[in-house]
Amino acid sequence: MVAGNIFHCRRNSWPPEEYISRATLQLLDFDSAAPPEQAWRRKLNSHATILKEFSVTFTEAIKLTAPINPFNRESCKPSASQGVPLGGMGSGSISRGFRGEFRHWQITPGTCEASPVMANQFSIFISRDEGNKNYASVLSPGQHEGLGKSGDQGISSWGWNLSGQHSTYHALFPRAWTIYDGEPDPELKISCRQISPFIPHNYRDSSLPTTVFVYTLVNTGKERAKVSLLFTWANSIGGISHLSGDHVNEPFIGEDGVSGVLLHHKTDKENPPVTFAIAACETQNVNVTVLPCFGLSEGSSVTAKDMWDKMTQDGHFNRENFNTGPSMPSSPGETSCAAVSASTWVEPHGKCTVAFALAWSSPKVKFMKGKSYHRRYTKFYGTSERAALNLVHDALKNYKRWEEEIENWQAPILRDDRLPEWYKFTLFNELYFLVSGGTVWTDSALHAANGGSIQHQSTATETNNVKVTEANVNCKQGVVIEHSTVGLYDSTSGSSLNGNDETMLMKNGEDESVIPQRKDSKYSRHPSTHLDAQNDSNDVGGFLYLEGVEYIMWCTYDVHFYASYALLMLFPKIELSIQRDFAKAVLCEDGRKVKFLAEGNSGIRKVRGAVPHDLGTHDPWHEMNAYNIHDTSTWKDLNPKFVLQVYRDFTATGDLSFGADVWPSVCAAIEYMDQFDRDNDCLIENDGFPDQTYDTWTVHGVSAYCGGLWLASLQAAAAMALQLGDRAFADRCKSKFVKAKSVFEAKLWNGSYFNYDSGSSSNSKSIQTDQLAGQWYTASSGLPDLFDKFKIESSLQKVYDFNVMKVRGGRMGAVNGMYPNGKVDETCMQSREIWTGVTYAAAATMILAGMEEQAFTTAEGIFIAGWSEEGYGYAFQTPEAWTIDGHFRSLKYMRPLAIWSMQWALSLPKAILEAPKINMMDRILASPHSARSSHNETCVKKIAKKPKCFSNSVFRCSC
Repeated sequence: MVAGNIFHCRRNSWPPEEYISRATLQLLDFDSAAPPEQAWRRKLNSHATILKEFSVTFTEAIKLTAPINPFNRESCKPSASQGVPLGGMGSGSISRGFRGEFRHWQITPGTCEASPVMANQFSIFISRDEGNKNYASVLSPGQHEGLGKSGDQGISSWGWNLSGQHSTYHALFPRAWTIYDGEPDPELKISCRQISPFIPHNYRDSSLPTTVFVYTLVNTGKERAKVSLLFTWANSIGGISHLSGDHVNEPFIGEDGVSGVLLHHKTDKENPPVTFAIAACETQNVNVTVLPCFGLSEGSSVTAKDMWDKMTQDGHFNRENFNTGPSMPSSPGETSCAAVSASTWVEPHGKCTVAFALAWSSPKVKFMKGKSYHRRYTKFYGTSERAALNLVHDALKNYKRWEEEIENWQAPILRDDRLPEWYKFTLFNELYFLVSGGTVWTDSALHAANGGSIQHQSTATETNNVKVTEANVNCKQGVVIEHSTVGLYDSTSGSSLNGNDETMLMKNGEDESVIPQRKDSKYSRHPSTHLDAQNDSNDVGGFLYLEGVEYIMWCTYDVHFYASYALLMLFPKIELSIQRDFAKAVLCEDGRKVKFLAEGNSGIRKVRGAVPHDLGTHDPWHEMNAYNIHDTSTWKDLNPKFVLQVYRDFTATGDLSFGADVWPSVCAAIEYMDQFDRDNDCLIENDGFPDQTYDTWTVHGVSAYCGGLWLASLQAAAAMALQLGDRAFADRCKSKFVKAKSVFEAKLWNGSYFNYDSGSSSNSKSIQTDQLAGQWYTASSGLPDLFDKFKIESSLQKVYDFNVMKVRGGRMGAVNGMYPNGKVDETCMQSREIWTGVTYAAAATMILAGMEEQAFTTAEGIFIAGWSEEGYGYAFQTPEAWTIDGHFRSLKYMRPLAIWSMQWALSLPKAILEAPKINMMDRILASPHSARSSHNETCVKKIAKKPKCFSNSVFRCSC
């Protein structure tokens, strides 16, 4: 239940002094033990509110079926209990709630086990005054329905003594701090620092499935204290997997004092096994011991109660346990757990540091249709399941370097006092999705099952009674730029340049890696990040992330349009890899029949020339378009979004080889849209059904959203054609743009904003928050504005005044649709919703238009309703949408990553800021010589004659 004052107060910062005493902060002010000034905070005794799910009409419900199934409810009800997830990207993820519970297990692609595994805990045992003063407690409040059983030999027998009243959680992704300010021992201050290797532009460490927990102990008493920290872990990958049997635990003593337990988890036949490693680092002052195996039931040879009693009495385990070797495989129905203890003495007024680490190894990722891939981290650690041992060792040795790199990345933004406090930590914390959003990152371009080659089908074949037809792709006339294998397919690809010259565009000169501040804004930045242009290590493998944990589709492209700014700013090589995947998909066709649920009609799975909605579910990259509600080959936003993203990425990175590689697909995407211009006015029309990302919101005729995207894509394609030397195509796009723009404004501009569409329905004059999506990308990419300044500012002000401020005073974000009379557009589920990512995108558009105050007020509504203490409790599980009464739809969703488009708007790359300011349409009319020479990093070189398309694709292309 939301507190009544959420919409009547505004809190811009959460000083740590309001959560922790200043004296404790001073005691912990060394070795990064104190939490940062800017962080998301919770007291450990905060109530984890059960979240309210959305409700739909019967008609809406029957359309929400696989792969979109919000009714496939988790085993536990979603609650406001999340925190920073563990590990890097793409190797499976485990989340950790703010009270310390390990939950939301996503080791197996496309599956999420939400319930916490309560045996996975940190605990502490303290002895003072020669044993006359003792404390023993799990370092997490025991607020769980499975605890408290009298006489239990399992974890209910442990000391769940922590109230959490004096303990606080502080989150600044990818790190988190839990401060125990005198709990359970009033004279011991404890900081637990959680560190994961999410490091922008580091394509090695950011793939590692490991996390370090650094405990800093400060003894404020007059007696020295013996302190033992305990890390327990169940052999489980969530749910009831711990009961399946055949699991084995094995102690180890590693190099440099790193010791612990390996837990080998045997999965079912359909999924590869998983190995966990829990370890601690032994030093001169810290003694590490282990208990390789204990159980949770009375019949276990060593029970959880036996383990706890041993630690309470001795504070450590027997050193002989390291010699026991692998345990006997567990029996079905039996839970096998392991424990690592680290013991130390802390002198009066002394300090001590104890470091633990967790790693997991699941080298192969296998999808439902059978294909397997090696995960990215195996490129550096090999494919052995025992890689977890090396991972946990290296994590304990490298975490200080990781922290230094993380701090250097975050410091310029955190130190900028012109930015609101809430924005700083929300910006970083929204990145949680790149770890816990079901991310898969493979090590190479090809799947592991066939020894590293994708088999082509030279003729139509039958697979499970489903026909796969050969795609015939007609490349444009011109010459070819040939490149080596990059990404998920062989990119020996056809990149058409206009004319008869045999040319290759090459980059020379110095690579710019500094993003300067904007000169015209009080919110201008000095970001520490850079964009990676082409270099000798562009092969970053394959990257997938889910649309949402309830919307099981990989790399959903209409949503990636909003989320992609995060990847472009932080991991640009991954962003270019995803764009290459979609570029290759544009030129391919899958003729297998699919029935579309909303209209009840049938069509083919993937049409040549159409940008796919997604890269698939059960067989990503090989069976695209898992989405089957509508026929997305008739959607009007996907192709323009592809062109706009490609141009933005091409311009920002300056990667000419990327631009040349994807150019045939850009041309095909533009030409494909001609069929939707049914009155030959050069402007596309929508077809009276929800044919865009708002897939329950019907559009008639010309659409502000899709029409604006189309205008922007024509301008982007023309600009890109100019830079790649294809003047004929540039002129065609320019001609279309000029005519289409005139028609667009005549049909939709009403004097203060652009109408929702040109139809005559009840909502045709609705104020759509996303009406300037095309202008957003235009301004983000350094292109001339689509409309004059008055129209842009007037439209944005209308959105601000109506969609933002008329909804609970601006404390909830921007509702998608609003009638001109100030009433919410109730036409459908999506018109009445507030979309978190769209709100961030609208705020970014406002920043680009010089409306910073309105922008941050707009975005702050998402923070207040979603992340603040008074809000609905959506932190680290930001949903796609919520309603005005606070019901969510689709937790853990991709689109809220669009907050990074705000940061992009505040720190435009140098390549965009310094683009020639003359009108791009005028540049297209320049001479061929001046057109080429206008790009000062381009030269010409002979290379090839024969045009090709992407030849090594799942669906064979023939030219």
